Amino acid sequence: MSRIGNLPISLPPGVTLRTEGAVVEVSGPLGVLTLSVPKGITVRADGQEVGVGRKGDGGNVRALHGFFRASLSNAIVGVSRGWTKTLELSGVGYRASTEGTSLVLTVGFSHPVRIEPPEGITFVIKEGKIVVSGTEKQSVGQVAASIRAVKKPEPYKGKGIRYQGEYIRKKAGKSAKAVGGAPGAGGAK
Repeated sequence: MSRIGNLPISLPPGVTLRTEGAVVEVSGPLGVLTLSVPKGITVRADGQEVGVGRKGDGGNVRALHGFFRASLSNAIVGVSRGWTKTLELSGVGYRASTEGTSLVLTVGFSHPVRIEPPEGITFVIKEGKIVVSGTEKQSVGQVAASIRAVKKPEPYKGKGIRYQGEYIRKKAGKSAKAVGGAPGAGGAK
């Protein structure tokens, strides 16, 4: 029995859900998202509550039950409030700016790095932080991960692009060699 799949989803005000065959359309103040319903999964809307059920108990259907319910819940949150990921720049001279809709990063390379947003994604620079926002949770996370991959935080000084609140575990650098008469230290024998 799926614990997540059986939980009802409440529709916030201003969000409507429409099913047509194997397609669910969720519309709200921020846009419209469509999801295709997998075989063996049913969607029923009762006023302001939505339920996701399954027709059988096969392994694949059981696996998709909770997944589809979570995807539908994420779509409802996306069209009502939207999803955001915040990234921080850490390093001397590292900065980000926007030119039109694209993001331009200056992160220690010989050239600025330009990132074009996919459809439905917007970039905002607030107080030196990059805010990636959109209605689809998966695409917001993917774009944020690709921005972070431009210059991952390095483990010695922590310089790079990281998620807000991400902890970078730092390594100890090289330790200085002992000075003096230790054998093999390059001194006279």
